[in-house]
Amino acid sequence: MALRPVLAASGLVAALSLGACQDAGFSAAGSARAREPIPQKTVALMASKNMSPRDPILIRAFKKESEMEVWKRGPDGQYALLKTFPICRWSGQLGPKVREGDRQAPEGFYPIAMGQMNPNSSYYLSFDTGYPNAFDRANGRTGSYLMVHGTCSSAGCFAMTDEAIAEIYAIAREAFAGGQRAFQFQSYPFRMTAQNLAKFRNDPNIAFWKNLKEGSDYFEALHEEPRVGVCGTRYVFGGQDAASGACTPKVDPVVVAKREKDEQEVAELIAKGTAATRLVYLDGGQHPSFRETAPSTQLFAEQAQPRPNMGIISRPEALAAAPEEITIEPKVKPVLLAKIDPKHDKGKHGAVKPTALAFAAPAANPAPIPTREAAQAAAPGAPITVASADGDPAAYRKLLGNLFGGAPAAPPTAPAAPPAADTAPVAAISPAAPLPKKVTAHLHPVAHPAATSAKVDGLNPAAKKAEAKPGETKPAAQAGEAKPAETGKRTEAPSRNRVAVSQPAN
Repeated sequence: MALRPVLAASGLVAALSLGACQDAGFSAAGSARAREPIPQKTVALMASKNMSPRDPILIRAFKKESEMEVWKRGPDGQYALLKTFPICRWSGQLGPKVREGDRQAPEGFYPIAMGQMNPNSSYYLSFDTGYPNAFDRANGRTGSYLMVHGTCSSAGCFAMTDEAIAEIYAIAREAFAGGQRAFQFQSYPFRMTAQNLAKFRNDPNIAFWKNLKEGSDYFEALHEEPRVGVCGTRYVFGGQDAASGACTPKVDPVVVAKREKDEQEVAELIAKGTAATRLVYLDGGQHPSFRETAPSTQLFAEQAQPRPNMGIISRPEALAAAPEEITIEPKVKPVLLAKIDPKHDKGKHGAVKPTALAFAAPAANPAPIPTREAAQAAAPGAPITVASADGDPAAYRKLLGNLFGGAPAAPPTAPAAPPAADTAPVAAISPAAPLPKKVTAHLHPVAHPAATSAKVDGLNPAAKKAEAKPGETKPAAQAGEAKPAETGKRTEAPSRNRVAVSQPAN
């Protein structure tokens, strides 16, 4: 019986060692690191912003900019930015984590409870993001132990410097001591600006990113933590109605105004010729301040060291290569509306009028924002799982569920069927209908030996005699014969369920 606690502790060590970033856990110096106080300069910064060390926090991460923000809630109930930390390393590409081993850092909204903090991490200190959350499971995504930790090495995690994670850990620890049960971790591919949305409008992940922007708009417009729910395979954001399971929660007028302003700005940028692009990384990136020999601006200027120790850097050759920017051509090209004859249609001074062009419209507008009346009249939607610390025990189950004989976690839900690829409309050919005659002639050349031999000059003397003399008219081709110019052509209907895989597995 005395061996049971030892075996349980050994099992916990093994569970922590299976993380995507291979966090072995239980470092000898872990306890001392976890008790380090918040740096005095940061405490002074809090005081200057009317914040207390024990006020609740919220953290936001941005891959493309490689920055992580720590926000604190003030006495007025609104969040204000405390400090921005540079991310030393993230891996993969812009886009969500989909499956175990794809080296993707997660994107989405994740509640971080006290049990997800690891004071004994072998990567100095860390906390588990809680991936996969309810949204990820609803979309059939797999993976585990995606961390925010120290040491500049990533295999699907957000890697900070040891000094940065120590400060973030201390800020979170004091917020928990002040009574916060869980803080929200928001992870984005980039800052949700109109410029970025216009630039990445044709990226395969744009629909998912627009869904994330709904939560970003709520936070940036109101400076309040959005309540997050999952309706079907989408996030829903709002106040208490979103937390209680509404698929169409009411939207604050301030949030509506921000969304409309951003949409108008995106449309203007596209009209001005902003190219649709996609960024392709060799394997993730890091903040540019780490690559500069003498950076003029330091996001961590308040800290003691101008350039902290980065530890082991994963894949330095990938960091040395800048991301490749690929221009994505529009799906529909401009077409002529009218063709003007210069002989009959001239301007005042005889100049030819320019041809009018109909440019392809931008991507379809997102679904209209539901009004309060529409929300009240809407019928109940699909079952909703609220992504909150209390309602999402995934993190605890991963750490402790298997140690005490708990039921195994349910397998991930099968992913929703992907939408059919956008293709131009094609006339469907029924399988029972006969093939066109010219195609039949091409597929069965033995049935028409004369026509086949006539194609090769010099091999059939009779074919030479049949050649038309100059000035004579060639007889019309008989029914069923293939024209020489069209021989060999086949029309093949595209697959109805063709799906483009944008990212290979690492």
